[in-house]
Amino acid sequence: MVFVTGGSGLIGSFLISALLAQGYHVRALFRQQIPTIAGAEQVEWVEGDVRDILALRNALEGVTHVFHCAGLVSYAPQDEDALQQINVEGTANVVDACLDRPGIRLCHVSSVAALGGGAAAAEQEPGRTQLLTEEAKWDLGAAHAAYATSKYLGELEVWRGVAEGLAAVMVNPSVVLGPADWKRSSTRLFRYAYNEHAFYTPGSVNFVDVRDVVEAMLRLTFAPTISAERFILNAGAVPLHEFLAQAAACFGKKAPRIAVPDWAAEIIWRAEHARSVLTGARPLITKDTARAGRKPVVYQSQKVQQATGMTFRTLADTVAWCCQELQTNSATSGAVVVY
Repeated sequence: MVFVTGGSGLIGSFLISALLAQGYHVRALFRQQIPTIAGAEQVEWVEGDVRDILALRNALEGVTHVFHCAGLVSYAPQDEDALQQINVEGTANVVDACLDRPGIRLCHVSSVAALGGGAAAAEQEPGRTQLLTEEAKWDLGAAHAAYATSKYLGELEVWRGVAEGLAAVMVNPSVVLGPADWKRSSTRLFRYAYNEHAFYTPGSVNFVDVRDVVEAMLRLTFAPTISAERFILNAGAVPLHEFLAQAAACFGKKAPRIAVPDWAAEIIWRAEHARSVLTGARPLITKDTARAGRKPVVYQSQKVQQATGMTFRTLADTVAWCCQELQTNSATSGAVVVY
């Protein structure tokens, strides 16, 4: 019996489908309504929340493996408390529930944001691309986004569990690409390209296909000899403009063509912050998103390739698949992509 949190998310939904295809019995957590994902009728759904430790403990009855995919991704200042509650306290609850059931193996979905060190290192050596591995150290003296801090602290909860006897692995994916809701997660990048926006920000994006993330999680979690390790999942890094151009080409759209200079991005995020304070609306761009990708960082994934023997899909393969699936899903559902 396998238990999954975050089953309605991009990673969780593809993971559940893969588990069912391999014949596993799946139990999954949901909050308000059962998500509409492939194979949902074969899943044993349990209503609850990662912030509810009692619900988690009851849900792990008879479970052998746990995939903790639930998490909040946000760079909005309004979400700092929610990031702490879900990504840190929620992970602590999952860890404690697993410790109550000796023999459970946990796979925790973290992020490359939890590695830290990239921003501080790049500032010390401007213009030089930083190559980060799983050995990267979190710089306590550097400024970090609230999201990155929450993922780092969530990892500390898993390490605490390991120290108390929990068998666990962690994966640190970069930007996960896959066909999902146009308005959620990294799929918004495809929406941006589809809508033919003219502007783009200079910088790079590290990426990984959601199918590769799921494959790595399955191989690592069901390998009993691998434990107390974390693994970067990253297929490579490309300029953001190149990614948007490939996505636009797949959709038959015009690619963004006007680069937004750094000084303009600084003005925009400050204006958005002021607007959000005055109106209560969520900012369209924040300080962290405005500055993301400016410092050239590449996350190294040799460790997971050596441990599992897997290879990562190319950006061209991933973009082609995502565009085809997104267009097919939109045509089937009658959904309209809006600006």
